[in-house]
Order: sequence, then C-alpha cells, then structure tokens
Amino acid sequence: MLLILRSRLLHPTFSSLLKFPSPNPRPPPQFSLSFRAAASQAPNPHRASAAKSSGAAAAAAEAKSNKFARTVLFVPPGVDPDEVTEDMVLPGSNIVVGPYAGDAKIKEVDFVKSSIRAKDCPQDERPEFAMLGRSNVGKSSLINFLVRKKEVALTSKKPGKTQLINHFLVNKSWYIVDLPGYGFANAPDSAIMDWSAFTKGYFLNRESLVSVLLLIDASVPPKKIDLDCANWLGRNNIPLTFVFTKCDKTKAAKGRRPDENIREFQELIKDNYRQKHPPWIMTSSVTGLGRDELLLHMSQLRNYWDNE
Repeated sequence: MLLILRSRLLHPTFSSLLKFPSPNPRPPPQFSLSFRAAASQAPNPHRASAAKSSGAAAAAAEAKSNKFARTVLFVPPGVDPDEVTEDMVLPGSNIVVGPYAGDAKIKEVDFVKSSIRAKDCPQDERPEFAMLGRSNVGKSSLINFLVRKKEVALTSKKPGKTQLINHFLVNKSWYIVDLPGYGFANAPDSAIMDWSAFTKGYFLNRESLVSVLLLIDASVPPKKIDLDCANWLGRNNIPLTFVFTKCDKTKAAKGRRPDENIREFQELIKDNYRQKHPPWIMTSSVTGLGRDELLLHMSQLRNYWDNE
C-alpha cells in the first residue's frame, strides 16, 4: 500500500536505487488504496466491536494514504490521486506515470542557436525544458547523458563556461535549453551582474517553457543559493522538477551521503510547497541512473502541454 511507499520516500534507503535494475526485473507488487473489500465481508456479531475499531483504523489509514498521494507524490494530469498504485511511481523519484507518458526516445538532437536575451530565443513555439543549476552541478554532463552524445553541450573543467541561452532541438519537435549556471564567481563582472536579470526574464516571459529542470548536487549538503532559486521559481509559479545529480557518489561529502542530502533539501523546501510537492528524481551521468525515467517524465509533461 502507499503507506509502504510513503515510508520509503520520506525515510529512503537509496542504496538499491544507485544500481542498474536487472534486465528482467520482477514486476513490483500492486496494492490498492481501497479497503472496501474488507468492509464488504459479512460482519461477525461476536466481533462487532473489533470490526468497528478495525474499520476506523482502516479509514484513517486510507485517508493518510490519500493525503500522501496528493501532497508528497507528483501526480500528473489524467491520474486520480486516490487510484495511484506503487507500480505507477518511477524508481528513485516521487513521480507518478500517467496517460500522457509516451515515446521518450531521443533519436536526434541539433544545436540551433545561442541567445544573449530571452527575446532573441527561437520563436517557433515548440515546447522546451530549461536546464538550470549551480555552475558545477553537472548540467552539461546531464544534457550529454540524456541525448547520449558527447559534447552536445560543452563540458569544461572551468565552471561557468555557459553564459548564453543555448537551444538544442530534439527530434525536430522540442527543445532542451542550456541556461547559464548561477553562483559562479570567476566570470566577468558584467556577466555576473547580468545573469539574474536576463535569466529571470526568460522564465517570466517564455510561453513555450514546459518546465525548469532544476539540478541539485546530491553529493553535497543543500546550498542556500539552490534553495533561494527553488523558492523564487515557486513564488513565480514556474513549473519545475528537481533533478538530483551525482547520486553515484557513495563516498560521504562532509559526512553526508546523497540520500541524506536529498532528504534534508526536501525538508528545507517543503514549507514553500505545502499543497503539492514538485516532482523530483535521482540521476547519475556516470551509472545511467534515472535517464529513462527522467525522459519518460518529460514526455508526459510535453504531451500534456501539446494537448492544452
């Protein structure tokens, strides 16, 4: 039942998620949120009191599960939160797969252009996903990892190399947008001063933006600059997905494992997302963790956007 999944997400043991699944994984067990089957059985008059107590406990458990589905899981359009089952949740995430999930394969990708200002970006109204994160979060590596091509996005040992809005056309139908990393102190002063203004202008005025993929380095404790960025996006109603990177880093950084850093980050932002927690997913460009799941999530967001 979802209470089991709830305990896994809120108190996760992520070690099993840091490995590739077996080629023929056993289907996850299905369970129901409904307790009607138990209630439909004929009551035993000798156990009326116990049945009443059990029924109240079951109702309370169901209410708790339903609240969990509505506030902790990301339930996409077309899915009734009360009907969510464990096998509908993508591994290493809080994302439920719905009817809009479709073909997630990337067959081709082409660089289109770099833009200095949001108004210079492509105007063909194709849906797009913006990659955003601190300058050393592994953004370019994630893009290359998703498209399975080396050097589609420039990777550099010098953080902050990306200082323009870069559009990559995927399957001739949608864009991945590589945005400048924030928090980089070695760029020219003018670039540091202009970053916030032109990037925020992109978010607030880009009607074809389906979602921001906000990359968070899971190998280190939460950073204030990441929390500030997440809170700004939330306040301005910009749709986002938290993409936790470097989840293969099993060696603790400052005494913390990736799963501990992810839990702490979620705790720190939950007050700003009380009604509905944003989708989140664990990834690693080294092991391949989360690639197919993230692309499937993007497909259902994109397909829903196309049908709106």
